[in-house]
Amino acid sequence: MAFHNISKDLIDCSEFGNGSCPEGFRSSGVRGAMYLSMTGAIFITIFGNLAIIISISYFKQLHTPTNFLILSMAVADFFLGFTIMPYSMVRSVENCWYFGITFCKVHYSFDLMLCLVSIFHLCSIAVDRFYAICYPLHYSSKITISVIKRMVAVCWAVPAAFAFGVVFSEAYASGIEGYEILVACSNSCPVMFNKLWGTILFTLGFFIPGCVMIGIYVKIFVVSKKHALVMSNIPKYANDEKPNQLLKNKDRKAAKTLSIVMGVFLVCWLPCFFTVLIDPFLNFSTPAMLFDAFTWCGYFNSTCNPLIYGFFYPWFRKAFRYIILGKLFQTHFSTASLFPENQ
Repeated sequence: MAFHNISKDLIDCSEFGNGSCPEGFRSSGVRGAMYLSMTGAIFITIFGNLAIIISISYFKQLHTPTNFLILSMAVADFFLGFTIMPYSMVRSVENCWYFGITFCKVHYSFDLMLCLVSIFHLCSIAVDRFYAICYPLHYSSKITISVIKRMVAVCWAVPAAFAFGVVFSEAYASGIEGYEILVACSNSCPVMFNKLWGTILFTLGFFIPGCVMIGIYVKIFVVSKKHALVMSNIPKYANDEKPNQLLKNKDRKAAKTLSIVMGVFLVCWLPCFFTVLIDPFLNFSTPAMLFDAFTWCGYFNSTCNPLIYGFFYPWFRKAFRYIILGKLFQTHFSTASLFPENQ
């Protein structure tokens, strides 16, 4: 999700010529380094999420409600890396939009939608883990496949309606002086949120999901501590010592994973959303390059998601190894076991 920011003093595009872009903005060395680093992030985002998609789709052992949420999120992150980040890379490095104002709106609509879809899925996965850990006896009846389908539908429909509605109606720019002139400049792709829509976007895309995830993490942490305390008081000679230890380890791992997810989410998205919130009140004085850096910081969340939800789990590492070795082409290999014994 990216937001261009140009002050009123730079609204006149005539100084750049007829649709031309500013030259010599960055040296070739700097541009090369930026292209290399951004291409690396795009590569990890695309192929990391693609590995998640293939693994969960192919192996029947991974067809669980939680993994279907992870699969849907991986699809959103994959499309963000495949369809959005390459164009954003060119815009960021060249400091210019070459693709026209119509595609600018399409690009930003999908950009905003896919970022929100990914964030909504993070929140949904946290809710799923909340029920799994805090109410394990009711989990299978509460979180069914039909419930997951409804959650996935909401995670896609709400961001899509919001993003395309706001961008194509240009409601986000209502009341911003000189915005119409800025749009007419073919070498820019301006999306500037006014005070109202900046606040709405901050609340919908960051504040509410962040509060939900933090609240769930605190609850899971408290429950995990209670489980650990109860199990520590069980005599060592008890027959259920080993299952209790496995449950304790599972709770600790889930709490740790969710804390990492929450931490990465806050680090990646807080700068971008906070700037979107306060910049209209500062008369859009935040430098465009800083906005761009915050945008890529947000993109990096989609790069990290497959690393968090994939490489932290032995089943993904095993599935990834099978994919690399080409064993997916073997008959009936989809029923192969991916989980270590007693996990």
